[in-house]
Formats: sequence, structure tokens, C-alpha cells
Amino acid sequence: MKNLLSERINKLQTSATLAMAAKARALKAEGKDIISLSLGEPDFNTPDFIKEAAIQAINDNYTSYPPVDGYPALKEAIAGKFKRDNNLTYSTAQIVVSTGAKQALANAALVCINPGDEVILPCPYWVSYRDIVKIAEGVPVEVQTSIENDFKITPEQLEAAITPKTKMLWYSSPCNPSGSIYSKEELRALADVLQKHPDIIVVSDEIYEHINFVGGHVSMAQFEDMYNRTITVNGVSKAFAMTGWRIGYIGAPEAIAKACTKMQGQITSGANSIAQQATIAAVSAPVSKIKYMVDEFKERRTLILNLLNSIEGFNCNNPEGAFYVFPNVAALFGKTFNGKTIQNASDLSMYLLEEANVATVTGEAFGNPDCIRLSYAASKEEITTAINRIKKALS
Repeated sequence: MKNLLSERINKLQTSATLAMAAKARALKAEGKDIISLSLGEPDFNTPDFIKEAAIQAINDNYTSYPPVDGYPALKEAIAGKFKRDNNLTYSTAQIVVSTGAKQALANAALVCINPGDEVILPCPYWVSYRDIVKIAEGVPVEVQTSIENDFKITPEQLEAAITPKTKMLWYSSPCNPSGSIYSKEELRALADVLQKHPDIIVVSDEIYEHINFVGGHVSMAQFEDMYNRTITVNGVSKAFAMTGWRIGYIGAPEAIAKACTKMQGQITSGANSIAQQATIAAVSAPVSKIKYMVDEFKERRTLILNLLNSIEGFNCNNPEGAFYVFPNVAALFGKTFNGKTIQNASDLSMYLLEEANVATVTGEAFGNPDCIRLSYAASKEEITTAINRIKKALS
């Protein structure tokens, strides 16, 4: 069968987060009491005002093919959101609505990257960045960061990673998986480096923008000298608990936006018509409408950090956003538990699934083999039980 498949798919890695979630579901189906801290999915229901907008859209018969790049009313609402929340002025011609932020990222890669182009990925990065770049025949260039620097790339590291083949820089803030947030000063310092290299495009993934515990979210495109070379990626999955609605979007230079529309037109066409109408309600609403979710995530962050910091071998930073912790667990490597030697983060993640019945994700999938990722998009009771199980399994 392998000979029937393309080299492209044979070289492609399965998403580690989705693979772990599938394994956890399979074990649950076997009757095991698995607590999953693997998927980045809010455990809240979509807010009622958004669901009501979707019901109204059904009653209003929004059931035909939508425009490839999104309904004009939604694009206008997104333009308003960019102006209100990010002080970014995008025309509707610069906005493309896609089937989730993942498709928006894939579009950006496919329309900008030529074979052999290098894409700088500060580690840790979201699991799909590397393979999306590879699908586009680009070359991922991983730049390691450390917990001591809050998992953020420095200007010196960025400068050292740039070569004549560098085409793009991809990063997320707040970051999945570390929860780190780049300050205005930190982004400005990176932008100063990029000013020496005017042909490099930046992909700024801001899907966790509103799940921010310190305030002051900054977009790279807010800098006037970076506006025309930045693709701002966002969506409604995380902040609005709309993972299944599959709506993401970009604001970008018009030429890139048009190219993304052209690419999307040959792959999926427009995103779901009902979900688009619901998204108008989501992005038009004041951010205060989702504050209750952010407040709960902040409380859970405190809870999970307190519990993890009581476990010998776990070294955690203090994530400022998103809903993940990314502890360095290298101190546990080489240790043997119940006859099983933990050689790396993948071994530890599998051990915790089998021995503690807790699903996590290896940091290797995010470009950092010394860490594991745990999501605290779960109830406080589940978090407490899960971390206590981990502590017992490692004791």
C-alpha cells in the first residue's frame, strides 16, 4: 500500500495532539478511567448568544455556497474586531475566512513558500507548523528557546537563524504550548532585526489573543514598518469555545489575501455558511462577554502550577496566556519506574498514560524534547485528580 501513496504523505507526521487524544479515547472505550489533558479544547459550551445567531442563520436560509473568502458582513465584522482589539486597519479585501486557523496557516504557507525556502520556527511551536511548512516544500529551521527565557526567541537568536534562504518567521503569542506572551518591547526588538531583511514575511498566530492573564496583547502588524509583511492569523475556536465550528481568518497584505483566496478556492471553497453567521456575533461582541471563561482559566492555571510544582522533577514557567503548562521534565530522564526507563519526553508521556491514566503530549511534537504539555482546559476536579495521579505514578 505504501507504494500507492505519495512521498508527501509518507513523510508527513501524524498530529501528536490528535494521536494522543485518539489513544485516550480508545482506552476510555476499553473501560479505563482516562483523564485527558492532551487536547487544546475549552471545556465550556459555546455561548448562547452565538448559538442563537447560528439558529437564526438556519431560519434565514444561509444554506447556499458562501463566497470563497467569507461573507462580506463577516469580513466587515472581522475588520472591526481588528481595529477595536488590535488597532489594525484592514480592508475587507485583506481578510480571508477559512475552515479554522489551521487552514489559514496552510494557505499562507502554500502561497508564500517555494521549494527550499526556510521558515524560522521558535521552539516550542504549535505541532502543525513544522509539517505545514514541509507540505509546502519549505525547510523548517527550529530555534531552541529555554524555560529560563520563558520560551521566547531573542533578537540575537533570530539574527543567527536568518540565511539568504529565509522566507518566513512563524510564531504564536500567546504561545501554544508554553503560554508565553511577547511584550511590545520584545516584538519591537525582533522587528528591528527583520528590518535588515526586508523580504522575510511574518506569520503571527494570535488564536489565543483573548486568553491573556496579563493584558496588553500586541500584534506584530501594529508596527508600521511590519504591517505590509505580516500575516495576522486568528479565529474563534479558543476564546469563544467554538472548536467544532471551524472558523479562522487572516488579515494580510492584499496580494497575499488574494492568493489565499485563490488557493482556498481550489481546495475547500468557502467556510461553513452557518458558522460564518455565528462568527459575526462572536467577533462583534465585547470581549467582556467571554471574561468568565478567561477568569476560570486563570484560576485553573494557579491550581495546576501549585500541584505540578510539588512534584520533584517538574520545572514550570509561569504561562501568561492560553491554557497550557509546558514543564521541563528532563530531570526525570534516565530514571526507572516499575521496570520502565524513561529516556525522553515521549517515554514519560506514554508512561503517564499507561500508569497514571492521564493523557499529556510529548514536547518533542512541539520542537522541545525536554518538556511535556498539559492542558488545563478541564475542570478543577479533573486537574486535581490528574496531577495527583501523576505525582503518585512518579513517586
